[in-house]
Amino acid sequence: FAWLWGKRIGFISYKKYVTEQWPESEFSTHELTLAHGQKVLYQLAERGIRLSNGFWVREVRRLSENGHQTAVIGSLYRIPMAELAADMFARWSQENFFKYMRERFNLDGLVEYGTEPLPDTSSVVNPDWRKLDNQIRSENGQLTRQQAQFGALSLSGDPKPEEVEAFEQRKGQLQEDISNRKEKIQQLKDQKKATPKHIELKDLPEEEQFQRLCFEHKHFVDTIKLIAYRTETAMASIAREEMAREDDARSLLRQLYQTEVDLLPDHQNQTLTVRLHHLTTHAHDELIEHLCHELNETKTLFPGTDLRLIFQLGSSF
Repeated sequence: FAWLWGKRIGFISYKKYVTEQWPESEFSTHELTLAHGQKVLYQLAERGIRLSNGFWVREVRRLSENGHQTAVIGSLYRIPMAELAADMFARWSQENFFKYMRERFNLDGLVEYGTEPLPDTSSVVNPDWRKLDNQIRSENGQLTRQQAQFGALSLSGDPKPEEVEAFEQRKGQLQEDISNRKEKIQQLKDQKKATPKHIELKDLPEEEQFQRLCFEHKHFVDTIKLIAYRTETAMASIAREEMAREDDARSLLRQLYQTEVDLLPDHQNQTLTVRLHHLTTHAHDELIEHLCHELNETKTLFPGTDLRLIFQLGSSF
C-alpha cells in the first residue's frame, strides 16, 4: 500500500479479522448509490489508522443490523466516506456477475477443442519448485501428526518398570523422528529457496511442455455474451422502474426472451413490428408494455435494413 501511494496510486481494500468494535454512537446514516444504480442506506463511521509499517490510511466501517462491522481501508482522501464505501462494496457485483454469467450464459463453456502452441517465452511454474513445495507440505503434515503423538504419550498413574522403559523408548524414538523430519524440512526449504518459482516454457523438459486451447473463437463468443449481458442489464434497469421487487427483473426478462413473437415487416412505412405474446400474469404484461415503450423511444433500425423496430404486446392491436 505504501509503495502504491509512493507512485501516487490510491487504493481501497477490505480489512480482515476486525477485532476491536467501534462504539455504535460513532455511526451515522449515509445514502450510497451502488454499481447498478440502486440507492441504499448504510450506517457508516470513519477513523484514521496507522498500519504496521507506519503508513496512515482511512478506515471506514459499515454497521449491519445484526451488529457486525465490515471494515474498508483506503488512501483515497478526497472522496466522501459514502463514495469510498460504495466503490468497495461494488466489488460484490463482480462476484455476482461471474456467477450469473456461468449459470445463464455458460461463460466457461468450451466452444472448440483445438489447441495451439504457447510462446516459448511464456512464464510457467517450475516443476522442480512445485515438487519441492509438495514435499514440504507432505513433510509438515507428517511432522504435525508426530508432534501430536508425542504430546499424547503418557504413563498410567502407577506404571510398572517395563511400562516406563517402553514409554521412554517410544518417546525417545518419536523425539528423534521429529528432529530428523525438521532437519529434512529445512533442507527442502533451502532447496526451494534456491529454485526459481517460474521459468520460461522453452526451459521445460520436452515431455512436460504443453499447449493451450485456441482462444480466438472463445474470445469472440465471450464478447457476444458480454454484449448480451450488458443489454439485459440495461433492460433490467428499465424494468425495475415499475417493479416492487427489483430482484425479479432478470427472471422476468429471461421469461420474456423465451416468449414467442410475431414479426410483421411493413416496407411501405419502413417498420418492423415485434408483436410479443402475453406473459403469465397481467402485472408482467404491464411491465413489458413499459419496457416496449422505452425501447420504441430509441427508434432503433433493424441491422442491415431501413426498418424501424416497434415492440408491442398482442393486446396492443
